[in-house]
Amino acid sequence: MPTWFCSREWFYHVGKFDEGGKGVPEDLLFFYKHLQKGGEVLRVNHCLLLYRYHPQAATHSVLEETIWNHRVKFLEDRVLSSWMSFTIWNAGKQGKKLYRSLSPANQKKVTAFCDVDEKKIAKGFYTFEESQERPKPKVPICHFREATPPFIICVKQDLTGGAFERNLNMLNLKEGMDYYHFN
Repeated sequence: MPTWFCSREWFYHVGKFDEGGKGVPEDLLFFYKHLQKGGEVLRVNHCLLLYRYHPQAATHSVLEETIWNHRVKFLEDRVLSSWMSFTIWNAGKQGKKLYRSLSPANQKKVTAFCDVDEKKIAKGFYTFEESQERPKPKVPICHFREATPPFIICVKQDLTGGAFERNLNMLNLKEGMDYYHFN
């Protein structure tokens, strides 16, 4: 789990943590405010601290669904609001969950799902069965080489022995412009 830190001056600039009580992901919300105010993120590839959890830790009171909903809203506000269309990279469970979680306006921007799994690709499309629309929305599924950027990538890294990373690199895309990770 990544950890981040900032100067006291910047902390006061961003504002206090949301102390809404149990179930509020205050660190995630603070981090999003940090980004919205122009804060930077730099990566340090060294372990700088040891974080210990205990059974009564407040972090356990935050529901996964709450974090997911905040992440989707942030994605819609910060990225998708400026895109006319995009492709979701992953025709599996996570990609479909993201699609179902999007606002109807952003669902309409999804031009395709892309994947490497031949069974998913052979299916040809994903039907959004829960939709109230008639006919139900159908989103094409294609191979990643045939997909059009920009991409929202819903693939966990470091789980494919480097295959996903090689596939992404072969497309010569720029992170933050041609794709964003949502995993």
